[in-house]
Amino acid sequence: MAKQVIKVPDLGGADQVDVIEITVAVGDTVAQEDSLIVVEGDKASMDVPAPVAGKILSISVKEGDKVSEGDVIGEIETDVAEAPAEEPAAAPAKEETAPAAEPAAEAPAAAVSGEPKEETIQVPDLGGADAVDVIEISVQPGDAVEEGDSLIVVEGDKASMDVPSPSAGTVVSIAVKEGDKVSTGDTLGVLKVVAIGAAEPAATAAAPAATAPAESAPQQASASVEPPAVPQKDHQLERDFTAAAQVYAGPAVRKLARELGVTLNKVKPTGPRNRVSKDDLHNYIREQVKKAESGAVGVGGGIGIAKMPDIDFSQFGPVNVEPMSKIHKITAANMSRNWLNVPHVTQFDDADITELETFRKSMKAEAEKRGVKLTPVPFLLKAVAAALRAEPSFNVSLHNDGEHIVRKDYVHVGMAVDTPKGLMVPVIRNVDKKGLYELAAEATEMALKARDGKLKPNEMQGACFTISSLGAIGGTGFTPIVNSPEVGILGVSKLAMKPVWNGKDFEPRQMLPLALSYDHRAVNGGDAGRFMTYLVSVLADVRRLLL
Repeated sequence: MAKQVIKVPDLGGADQVDVIEITVAVGDTVAQEDSLIVVEGDKASMDVPAPVAGKILSISVKEGDKVSEGDVIGEIETDVAEAPAEEPAAAPAKEETAPAAEPAAEAPAAAVSGEPKEETIQVPDLGGADAVDVIEISVQPGDAVEEGDSLIVVEGDKASMDVPSPSAGTVVSIAVKEGDKVSTGDTLGVLKVVAIGAAEPAATAAAPAATAPAESAPQQASASVEPPAVPQKDHQLERDFTAAAQVYAGPAVRKLARELGVTLNKVKPTGPRNRVSKDDLHNYIREQVKKAESGAVGVGGGIGIAKMPDIDFSQFGPVNVEPMSKIHKITAANMSRNWLNVPHVTQFDDADITELETFRKSMKAEAEKRGVKLTPVPFLLKAVAAALRAEPSFNVSLHNDGEHIVRKDYVHVGMAVDTPKGLMVPVIRNVDKKGLYELAAEATEMALKARDGKLKPNEMQGACFTISSLGAIGGTGFTPIVNSPEVGILGVSKLAMKPVWNGKDFEPRQMLPLALSYDHRAVNGGDAGRFMTYLVSVLADVRRLLL
């Protein structure tokens, strides 16, 4: 075991920063990169990480102290010996006394085994999302990963997804932490991989002996010592301290603001140098609650909504209070906004799909040969697309200015999918231009991605209309909520065999209950009637889709 002094690293030009939090105690065991203290400068706050893994022996600073680059934070006991760090310094001395052929002989050996190479890991294309939250760090420095293994998990407004490792190798450092926001191209960390074609340098073994040690020694040092991770941390510190922060607040306050959904630039600061404190945040929340209770804050066009009463459910029996997922909270907020702002009308009808089902079942074998499962879903998608073309009053959106209507010359249909994380609506594009087999394959792929949490934001945007099917679950009908800015949504319930009068007698027919909800600001009752009538007709006779 060895003792190592921990010092304040490069602060990116900042000087005399405040220690605002001590995150460890004497005796704590920490991993490399774990936060030791939190410091705050004039423009930003940041964590100072542990340079190595080990046990904290002492802490030399306290909250309220000011520190600068190079100041001692404390001591750590670690298994990482400091001796290897001195080996590169000893190498030149050996160069002067030892024959030049000895270092040259090491170069081919390193080349044959493959020289490690450090690569910067960047956030890949997020499908149009920007500034997504880091909700989980899946690896630690020193972990071995395979190509495609999850490094971090990020979450946007509508979905979460894993960010995979671009190559197999060893994680050198991670430059982000839970709660950070990242965008496409941001640095995640450093990965050490074995360079492909590393045997080529062996051809240079015949080079002059004076140059071989100079090139090989630094490579060997970087393979055995951790300092390559330090410049990465320094870049992160510099970025944190030189960023132009609009609001002066510490990490704890920012975290609390995110949890409460408060925009910090709306909070009046009272702390030193106009710093926002937790008390400022709490005061702001109290003011907003008072305004809401007094009816001063309106919801949905200025209509005051009374606050729901607080109820202690534990008085009735055992309870377990669990936090809502981000997707669940966003869905709840969207549904409330849409229900309050959109004047809903719902029209009901049954579609006779007896002939459709006969045709679908007759095509199951051919569909399986094509590698797809032919369910009623692609037929519904195709029928809705045809109805949107036949009755274009539904293929519109209201402009935000309230004075224009946007008519769309494309047909993208959303498909609501029930997932473990909540309701997600992947969008299938250009439905009117695709065949049933293609729609079946794409619907299956999108549903699987939704359930696995792998949908990208742009795969859930741009729908003209949504289909929400509860047929596999049951029920005879429901009233779906319009997913604004769309103006219509189709609710599909469970198929049932019903007696239908054919003019002479009753015969059994397979009837599909449909519920069409629409925004009455954009769609009139006559438009809805024509849309539903056409939709029912093409479902009853799929040959109409060819007309």
